[in-house]
Amino acid sequence: MSTLTSAQTPVAAAPNLCKTLFATCVGNALEWFDIAVYGFFATYIAHAFFPTQDPAVSMLLTFGSFGVSFLIRPLGAIVLGDYADRVGRKKALMLSITLMMVGGCMIVVMPSYGTIGLVAPVLILLARLIQGFSAGGEFGSSTAFLVEHFPHRRAFIASWQFATQGASTLLASAFGLGLTHWLSETQIQEWGWRIPFAFGLLIGPVGLYIRRHVHEPASFIAQEKSHSPLRLLAGKQKSLLLLAMGLMVISTGINYMLNYVPTYATKSLHLSGTAAFSATLLAGVILTVVTPLMGLWAEKIGRRPLMWTSLGLLILTIYPAFLLVVNHPTSGMLLLLVGWMALLKSIYFSTVPSMMADLFPVNTRASGMAISYNVAVTIFGGFAPLICTLLIASTGSSLAPSYYLMALALVSGWSLFKSQFRLQH
Repeated sequence: MSTLTSAQTPVAAAPNLCKTLFATCVGNALEWFDIAVYGFFATYIAHAFFPTQDPAVSMLLTFGSFGVSFLIRPLGAIVLGDYADRVGRKKALMLSITLMMVGGCMIVVMPSYGTIGLVAPVLILLARLIQGFSAGGEFGSSTAFLVEHFPHRRAFIASWQFATQGASTLLASAFGLGLTHWLSETQIQEWGWRIPFAFGLLIGPVGLYIRRHVHEPASFIAQEKSHSPLRLLAGKQKSLLLLAMGLMVISTGINYMLNYVPTYATKSLHLSGTAAFSATLLAGVILTVVTPLMGLWAEKIGRRPLMWTSLGLLILTIYPAFLLVVNHPTSGMLLLLVGWMALLKSIYFSTVPSMMADLFPVNTRASGMAISYNVAVTIFGGFAPLICTLLIASTGSSLAPSYYLMALALVSGWSLFKSQFRLQH
């Protein structure tokens, strides 16, 4: 076995757990913070950039732009994932967080429709497309970076990817709750909704600085690089892409349902904005705290028992839970529904990143994870608010979101069953 040269020594040095976690998860946190804020303040964004005579049409346009931005995520996954597998995880991570900051800055400073007319919604859509492209490569590169640095702790270390999503939801909910409490409706509409987006911009430079001072994983350096990771995926690893995608669909579906809660609670259940943001705040706490604990537990009992338990409980209880809150639309019932969804998501979600990482070899891992993750997020997550809005509008039933989640749980169950033959633990 060859020895390390002096130039290689810093790269091969034992990584610092906390520094590596922060460097990789900060981009994920920024991505999901902006997504959550956009979903939480959708009614204000609709009024500012997509005004129409019909409020329902304004909401559909707003969620449409939310969903359309996800269409570019697979392209970002392909470009940035391929870049990460060929050139390096670190460079891909630095590029993705830079693009996130550009998109976020555009949303913060964009004049409203009343000031610049049709240019405003067009540029807002462009900002969301830039963010979507950058987010496309974030998950694959950052998760590969984590599990390759700490392969012996992969279940726990990778669970932090989704714990940071919970922390972002928690922070976004806190902004929503605080703004609805301290500002009037008019103040929030005129300028208050921009505050959380401006705060998100503060995260980016810190993350960029930290990422500049981390090193590539030793296993990636030692691995012979493929000149065309995408060709390998399209040729011999198509089934792996489908399995990884299937594992993700219920998780991403629940995640975006939680982002949809403020709109669902105020429009369909006619509850106050304070009640809605309180529920999402609870979800953020549960996702942040429970997810890494489940990652630790998975190291002791295995990942699949936790995943099967979560899927089974979801299929059996999600319809009765929605029925209860629809028949008794109170703040307490909404808290129970959202808390239960967040708990089931935490149990299942904690194990998904490491499961997906294990499906792919090192030379296609970032590309494979990025593509499968983002296709699942685009189809089953990004358009979830729009799909649920359309389902409720067309059926007249506020129970429509429960049917959607049960269908996704069955898809993920099938993928989990198939993937257990690919993985040894």
